[in-house]
Amino acid sequence: MKALMTPGLLLAGLLSAPAAMAGDSLETSGDVLHLLLPATALGATLFYEQGDEGSWQFIKAAVSSRVVTEGLKWAVDKERPDGSGNDSFPSGHTADSFMAATFINQRYGWEWGVPAYAVATYVGYTRVASDKHEVEDVLAGAAIGALAGWFFTSPYEGLTIVPVAGNGQYGLYVSGRF
Repeated sequence: MKALMTPGLLLAGLLSAPAAMAGDSLETSGDVLHLLLPATALGATLFYEQGDEGSWQFIKAAVSSRVVTEGLKWAVDKERPDGSGNDSFPSGHTADSFMAATFINQRYGWEWGVPAYAVATYVGYTRVASDKHEVEDVLAGAAIGALAGWFFTSPYEGLTIVPVAGNGQYGLYVSGRF
């Protein structure tokens, strides 16, 4: 039962993290979520799945996204809006976040993907609002991450999540190989 609940609790924690950090800066909340979203994606493969297939898919997506992002940062040499460096294009935070969100969506379905994309979008917003990137930097990072997640990820066949509503009760029906 613990393995069943852990990824759901992690995702709920991700969605509540910005509210929990209300006293912290917008930039810090984006920084934290940019790390937690990929950790949640990798954690889901470790808790839900028997074997290494999902973990390897995640690693391939993460490494390819990061290599392309860093290569472009080096080649483009674009100054950040706040003047803090010349590595603005593309946004690495956004590439990492959209890679993880796309991995979650591709692997486990829209029930998990929609909240993950909401978190990734928030991370992109924090990068622009914190004056670290311009919109085109964030959009390019999102595209790189999403393409890497899409290219390397196949659906996990052992998990089914179905919303249930009726007779005054609401919830999720989760079934699979655990």
